Amino acid sequence: NAGKQVRQPGIEDITDAQFDETMKTNVYALFWLTKAALPLMPPGAAIINVTSNQGFSPAPYLLDYATTKFAIRGFTEAIAQGAIEKGIRVNGVAPGPFWTPLQPSGGQTQEKVQEFGKATPMGRPGQPAELAPTFVFLASQESSYISGEIIGVTGGKPIS
Repeated sequence: NAGKQVRQPGIEDITDAQFDETMKTNVYALFWLTKAALPLMPPGAAIINVTSNQGFSPAPYLLDYATTKFAIRGFTEAIAQGAIEKGIRVNGVAPGPFWTPLQPSGGQTQEKVQEFGKATPMGRPGQPAELAPTFVFLASQESSYISGEIIGVTGGKPIS
């Protein structure tokens, strides 16, 4: 999961270079990697993409990032339909607010960092250890009947 996320007040603040870099990092890289890996994967393998709650409920200050997460969501659902013919499952995980290096480095003020995740029903951001089991499950044979799905790990906020 590579990701680029920079907060900007509005569309007029997003440069063409920023938009292009965000798309290349978050969408093009996923496309190129999947295109290269899929022919090499055996039946029973699994691809797990990372989208975001931003791919379901976008924030206006994350316009370019949210756009990429919608794209990853659609890519995951579409590629799953073709990959299943080869016995390969494709799913996605849509995390809500989790503590990652993006938080302090993504252009948020210290006040915003302190408030990060408090708007979730659980009232806090998630920790990576709370997210990892979802990936383990989707990679395991226990999820062998799941493909084309996006699983939200959002602290209680639905992703529909």
